[in-house]
Amino acid sequence: MTISRDAFLRSLPAAVADAAFLVDGGNIRPLDPNQKWRIVITGLSDLSIGMIRLPRHRVEIFLTDCGVEETRRLLDRFELYFRRGGG
Repeated sequence: MTISRDAFLRSLPAAVADAAFLVDGGNIRPLDPNQKWRIVITGLSDLSIGMIRLPRHRVEIFLTDCGVEETRRLLDRFELYFRRGGG
C-alpha cells in the first residue's frame, strides 16, 4: 500500500469496525479472541516519482476459521476504508 504507517493506523479502526486491537511492532491483532483477523505491516522503500516520494508498506491480512461470506465481508470493509482516489 502507498501509505504511511501513521496514516494506516489512523484509518485502521474504521476498517475493522472499531474493534480494539494491539499493535506490537509490525503485528496487529484484535484484543477480542472472537475476532478472526491478524494484520502484518512491513515497511518498504519509498516510491519515487520525480521529486515526489511516497511511503509504502506491505500489508498482509490473515483470517482464521472464516467462511466465504465472512471473509468477503471483512475484506470488503477493509478495502472500502483504504480506497484511494486519484485525479
